[in-house]
Amino acid sequence: MSERFELPAELNIYGALETRDALLAWVAENNVQGSDSLEICARNVQEVDGSGLQLLASLSNMGQSWRLTDPSDAFSDACRTLGFGDWLEGRPARGKPAGASK
Repeated sequence: MSERFELPAELNIYGALETRDALLAWVAENNVQGSDSLEICARNVQEVDGSGLQLLASLSNMGQSWRLTDPSDAFSDACRTLGFGDWLEGRPARGKPAGASK
């Protein structure tokens, strides 16, 4: 697996498009290399909103398994507030295979 993905300091609506593009390119590169579970680091995140967390949630909807590492206090607070506290437990977030029903 290549290096883990470092989330930006501002994980919000203003940088969502740029972060999404970088994240998708990184995921595609790791899928080619055969990575089963990806690591996403949130240690530098100082500001986060719902759109930033939505980017990560979308990985699960794509069927991609990933694990959060080193969450900052701001990131942890946002996860708990918006109902993504399970990401903070260090277990891989399991995605449903593309096309799977809910």
